[in-house]
Amino acid sequence: MKLLEERIRTDGIIREGGVLKVDSFLNHQMDVKLFQEMGKEFLRLYKDCGVTKILTIEASGIGIACVAAQFFDCPVIFAKKNKTKNIAGDVYTSKVESFTHGKVYDIIVAKQFLLPEDRVLIIDDFLANGSALQGLINLVRDAGATLVGAGIAVEKAFQPGGDLIRGMGVRVESLAKIKSMSVENGVEFC
Repeated sequence: MKLLEERIRTDGIIREGGVLKVDSFLNHQMDVKLFQEMGKEFLRLYKDCGVTKILTIEASGIGIACVAAQFFDCPVIFAKKNKTKNIAGDVYTSKVESFTHGKVYDIIVAKQFLLPEDRVLIIDDFLANGSALQGLINLVRDAGATLVGAGIAVEKAFQPGGDLIRGMGVRVESLAKIKSMSVENGVEFC
């Protein structure tokens, strides 16, 4: 998606250690008009899949998922990283290692919101090593629901996550695929 690639080129900041900061428009301050274009593109890619739920993980994927859900006319579920008093009863859980935070989380979704008859599209902001996506896939599979695919805003194609998830037989559609990036040379897209 050229619009997203251009925003990454102009407003993204590359940091040492493979970190791309896009917090001015994607995952801290959110450009809702950009999200609308992303939602339209996700709909174009998955419109024939019968999506009934969109699943994401807190926190950065929530904004993108909510805007996309308007185009699919379906609810959004976000996997929580901590069990709270608000989640009562049975839950699905999976372990996720955060690339950004360097922590392992138990992600949780209440069973009442993820049902066997659901056709689930996972939406997330980044795909790097694939841990978050693997955790979300496990939740969908544990529920007996149908996973139609994953819509990713930014994929770091130079990291193993995309190949890993596609190797599991999951359809992954990324709106911007980064081939390489460095502080010295900037971003190169696939």
